Formats: sequence, C-alpha cells, structure tokens
Amino acid sequence: MLFNSLEFFLFLPLVFVLYWFVVHKNLKLQNFLVLIASYVFYGWWDYRFLSLIALSTVVDYYIGLTIDNTPKKSIKKRWLWASMLFNLGLLGFFKYYNFFVDSWVDALSTLGYNVENTWTLKVILPVGISFYTFQTMSYSIDIYREKLKPTKDFIAFAAFVSFFPQLVAGPIERASNLLPQMLAKRRFDKTRAIQGVELIVWGMFKKVVIADSFAPVVNDIFTHYSDYSGGTLIIGAILFAFQIYGDFSGYSDIAIGTARLFGFDLMTNFNFPYFSRSIGEFWRKWHISLSTWFRDYLYIPLGGSKVGRFMGVRNVFAIFLVSGFWHGANWTFIAWGGIHALLFIPSFILGTNRKHLDNGVEQRSIISHISDFTRVLYTFFVVTLAWVFFRADSIKDAILYIKGINSLDMDASSFIMLSDILLIIVLLVLDFMRYKNIKIHITIWILIVIAIIGALNREVQAEFIYFQF
Repeated sequence: MLFNSLEFFLFLPLVFVLYWFVVHKNLKLQNFLVLIASYVFYGWWDYRFLSLIALSTVVDYYIGLTIDNTPKKSIKKRWLWASMLFNLGLLGFFKYYNFFVDSWVDALSTLGYNVENTWTLKVILPVGISFYTFQTMSYSIDIYREKLKPTKDFIAFAAFVSFFPQLVAGPIERASNLLPQMLAKRRFDKTRAIQGVELIVWGMFKKVVIADSFAPVVNDIFTHYSDYSGGTLIIGAILFAFQIYGDFSGYSDIAIGTARLFGFDLMTNFNFPYFSRSIGEFWRKWHISLSTWFRDYLYIPLGGSKVGRFMGVRNVFAIFLVSGFWHGANWTFIAWGGIHALLFIPSFILGTNRKHLDNGVEQRSIISHISDFTRVLYTFFVVTLAWVFFRADSIKDAILYIKGINSLDMDASSFIMLSDILLIIVLLVLDFMRYKNIKIHITIWILIVIAIIGALNREVQAEFIYFQF
C-alpha cells in the first residue's frame, strides 16, 4: 500500500479510530491491531511475502530468547550467527543472487570463457526486505551484547518488526527504541497528533509535489542524456538530487508523522542534509537510521578509527562500499559508495571529519556565514555529481553523462525546466524555515495542502524510490 494512494487515506483513519476509540483500554489488543494493520498494509502489495516477515519474526523472537537463556558465550555467538546467516541469507537470495551470478558470468567472459548463463532466477524483490532484516538483526545483536533484554510478548515483538509506518522504507528502528514503546501504555496526545499530521502533510508535499513532478523530467534526461546540452544535464542532476531527497525524506516524514498519531516516536532519518558543510556532516544528516546502523554494527566492530590510520581508512571504505551495495544489486551503487568514501577520506586522515557537529543555527559573524555558504555549495556540488552514478543504469552511462557536462550551454529544454527550479526554491525556503525553527503560517499549510491535492490528481503516481532497495 502506498502512502500517496486512496487506499491509504481510507486505511489510516479506520485504523486510527479502532486504535484510539475501540481497543484503547487494552494494550495487548492495541498491539494486536497494529500487527493486523501492518500485515494488511504490507500484504496489499503482495500477500505472498507476508510469510517472509512472519518467518523472520518467529526466528529472531526465539533466537533472542535462546541467546539470553544460554550461559556460555560461545553458544550465544552460534545463535547470533544463526540469526545473521538467516536474515542475510534471505536478503542475499532475493536481492543479490542474480547480481552475483551475472557478475561471475561477465568475469569469465572477460577472461575468454564463454559460459551460458542458465543460473539466473526470476526472483521478485520483496518490498522493504532490506529494512526489516536489518531491524531484526540488530535485535539479536543487542541481546548478544547484553544491551537489551528479549521480550516474551510475541505480539509486541511481531508488531515491532512489521510496524506499518516504517515497514517498507524506514527509518530502520532499533528494538531499544521502538520495542519499549510497544510494551508501554499509550495515551492520546492532541499536540503530538497535530505534529504528526503536519509531518504527514509536509512529507506528502515533498513526495507528490516535488519528487513526482521531477520524476518524468529526470527519467527522460537520464535515458536520453546524449541528446541534451551540458546545461540541461546539470539541471537534470540537480533535479534528481531533489527528487530523491523529496521522495525518501518525504516517506520518512510521513512514517514518523503516522507513528506519532498512534503514540510512537520514530528516530529522525533526515536532518536537512543539503545544508551540510562537509561530506561527514552530510552523512550525519542523510538516511541517519542506516548510517548509524552501519556505524554501530559494522564500523565500530571492525575497530573504527582506533586501529591505526591504515586500518581506519580500510574501515571507512568498508562502511561506504557496503552502504552502496545495500542500496541495490548494481555496480553503480558500489561506485556511488566508493565515491563518497574517496570524498570522506581526506577529512578522516586530517582529523577534521567531526567538524560541524552543530546544526548551524547559532549566531555567527557574517564572514562565518559566507564561509558556511561556500562549504554548503561545494558539498551539494560533489554530492550531486555522485548522485549521477546512483541514478544511472550503468557506470558507463554515468561517466558519459558527466562527460556530457562539458559546457554550461543551454537549450530549449533547459528553459522549459525553469518551473522545476522554482519548485526547488520553494522547497529550500520552506526547509530553511523549518531548519531555523521558524513556525510556518497556517496560510502556507493551506497552500501546501492545495498543492498536494492538485498533484494527487495526476493520472500516474510514482512509487517511492526506496521501495526498490
């Protein structure tokens, strides 16, 4: 079920009424309703894959209890490996099997061996599998590390795994944050509910007005990049940067706002990333739930930056390459991760990667603001160039696209896209107001709702980009 669909606009009020007015006096019934609603929400796309979520839930529920009840550390580790192998096995089969087969056949062909590829399978990628497998793995890991006690409430755990607002595209929640909320009594809070509605509206604006408006233009430019001028290619790359931001951060805002309607607090997944002054700051503000997941469960276990400069650089490359590969079974995503690693390494070596830990809202001198502005422009520039690899169908296409930006000459298409540039300006102004904690006037909210209604009347509504990851 899509957030930007009629089904969801009927589904959400129904679940809300049942949750707060029918089963509100019984916590177990509330959690059971959340579980059923989540399975309906996910099954609306393809009910067959509900078995994967159910299986993952059962396996990690019992493995969590077993790890906690096992006295020997070595036996605990075996059960932890069982959880990781099971979840990574699911993810690997559905998402990466064909990629590895195709890559192996291509490698043999390069070496002169012509091998007929008969091993690829017609596998459908289950929506959200990259998200909920990471969510359940972190549960088992935290129990093994003795940072979390397992729950014996199976319904609450199953609701945590399948919680519909963030099930298919995050944020990737930790059990230490969401599971205790499942186990605690919730009370309706009007103020928090209003905040939730505002987040839903803002997320819808970024998705259906910004991202969906840019999608057909971006698709055309990236498909026929050889037909366009350098100026148009630059605009196309910028539009994609804001398309993916509006699409993904819009989903996260809707998810967080929807969860807040039901009394839950999800972690912040985006923190105005395009106002970042360095690559390090960008990754502290973009897809925060994923970057912190890799930090806590991959980077730090590898030794982080405390194992010497050389090994530290290795760890940085590992986390960025794996992050790229997590996004999709294509060399373009690995290249995208590698580019970000190369951009990050200089500040890592110089020890400046932890600069700009503030949110940039405190009082500064004019010179400091000008300096910050130039850093923001540079960071956005290199991030946008890297997005070309993320969006392109192949590394070759990405390289040719960037080579096509050999001048700033404009054609008719460049001027046609001026309305899209105006939309970007509107988004940046509104984002800047939220960034500076400036309250948005009710009139602006009304205009945003009108724009959303107009955009929803399009014949075609695009799926969220991160559904494919």
